[in-house]
Amino acid sequence: MPATIQCDVAIVGGGLSGGLIALALRRKRPDLDVRIIEGGSILGGNHLWSFFASDIAPADRWLVAPLISYGWTSYDIAFPAHGRTLNAAYYSIESERFDRVVREAMPDGGVIAGRKVLAAGARAVVMADGDRIEAGGVIDCRGPGDLALLDLGWQKFVGREYALEEPHALKRPVIMDATVAQIDGYRFVYALPFAATRLFVEDTYYSDTADLDVAALGRRIEAWTTAHGVATQAVTREEVGVLPVAMGGDFESYWQSGGNRVAKAGMRAGLFHPVTGYTLPDAVRLASLIAHSGDLSGAALHDLTHGHARKQWRRRGFYRMLAAMLFRAAEPGERYRILERFYRLDAGLIARFYAGQTNLFDQARLLTGKPPVPIGRAIAAIRGDTREKTA
Repeated sequence: MPATIQCDVAIVGGGLSGGLIALALRRKRPDLDVRIIEGGSILGGNHLWSFFASDIAPADRWLVAPLISYGWTSYDIAFPAHGRTLNAAYYSIESERFDRVVREAMPDGGVIAGRKVLAAGARAVVMADGDRIEAGGVIDCRGPGDLALLDLGWQKFVGREYALEEPHALKRPVIMDATVAQIDGYRFVYALPFAATRLFVEDTYYSDTADLDVAALGRRIEAWTTAHGVATQAVTREEVGVLPVAMGGDFESYWQSGGNRVAKAGMRAGLFHPVTGYTLPDAVRLASLIAHSGDLSGAALHDLTHGHARKQWRRRGFYRMLAAMLFRAAEPGERYRILERFYRLDAGLIARFYAGQTNLFDQARLLTGKPPVPIGRAIAAIRGDTREKTA
């Protein structure tokens, strides 16, 4: 016979956004009965999330601190005509640690894993096996809504973690090595030195399509490690991802596509950086906002998350314009020039850009000077972005 579970807050989806909300509520509202419902067996799936210290407000660092697996104090970038080391703290979170920390914070029965959700409403979740969860409020964190409603490019990648035969020579993370052949749009290699004989290498593309040839990217990763004298022994983990890069779209229609009058977080709420596709800074901000809210009813959670996501969408028109310039004003093989110019700018501006906190002076600085793309195509790209719907 189907069972009914009662709780205060039900979080549908145990990925980054859902797990962070659960952690925040357990820390700030330990009196609440919070449940996470996850279709997979592991919270967070198979992922590595990385972020700059400046991406997270000081008041919210308590939320991510227990999750951090690795940290560095500087990083390198490399382009055909420009290389640089930037002094900025950079951190990575492994999904294995994420799963462990979230589970330890939850009470017995708080994590309901390996269960498929059939439907989620503002105050109830229906499982595929007939069981039902009734909650004061439900937050849907199950991934994107209908991405066809947004005007998108794509950041796609294959990442491999290696056990090495001997120590590598990297002194710090390589956030962007764009000296590689420019294939399928803007291409760069990303490398994180976890330990002397542990290295994560990712082949990344800013592409017009979401198509991903995993085998081909794997061969290119192997070519990069060989060229850099890295003696690989075995691949211990492989990760594949395709992230949206937003140039425009109809926010309200996108929100509705993920469920009517239901609170949402993460990609489902449209909360991702328009240029990088990353969700972590937004996920931390929203989790903190929810944990400090006095009303966690279904209707109040919807209004809170919808209002926050809509505000962020409106604020980020400048980033969508930059994404449109990257994808539409530059030939695919020349897109690296835009990022090469970007990385010549002030380190503070770069940090604010990744945090989604670019100010008006930063915006002016990004657009002034000799443009790395044809001016006519840049203007056309900008005009195309101004026609989007923002609600």
